[in-house]
Amino acid sequence: MSRTAAAPDVLPIDRLEEKVRQLVDVIDSLRADRARAEDEIARLQHELEASRAKLAEVSTISAELATLREERDRIRERVSEMIAQIDKLNL
Repeated sequence: MSRTAAAPDVLPIDRLEEKVRQLVDVIDSLRADRARAEDEIARLQHELEASRAKLAEVSTISAELATLREERDRIRERVSEMIAQIDKLNL
């Protein structure tokens, strides 16, 4: 009789053990997910920093380009004025 009395006590312990194992599996899975997420965050932060550096470089190049265009327009105007003056001299 002690065996049948002990059997019901063992079942809850077995269920508890199984639930603890499942919980450990879930925790392990969550830790792995967290590690992957942290790696992804680090990669994305590095990518973001690289993009910011490229943006700063593009901004600098854009400003230089605007300056060069202005200079080109001024030179074009001066050359046009010089050609006009040369044309007046030939008359």
